[in-house]
Amino acid sequence: MTAPLSTDSVPRIGRGFRLQWEAAQDCHVLLYPEGMVKLNQSAGEILKRCDGQNDVAAIVTDLEAAFNAQGLQKDVLGFVEVAAKQRWLEWS
Repeated sequence: MTAPLSTDSVPRIGRGFRLQWEAAQDCHVLLYPEGMVKLNQSAGEILKRCDGQNDVAAIVTDLEAAFNAQGLQKDVLGFVEVAAKQRWLEWS
């Protein structure tokens, strides 16, 4: 990503990765050719909303509504930044 990460950024799952629910693990996982990343609940909830259609602001709004929470923007931006460095996310 060339521009700084912001709430206007529109993330999507990176090429080579596939997000799916893994019943055997009881969690979301990111699959890639070399293996699998087991995600905690928060990471799975954020990544499943990174569809290349919604910006980070919309993802935060959806998460706050889904979990009856407030003030998630800082945490979501922090996770998205880490996920981007891992190449789990790209930008639309």
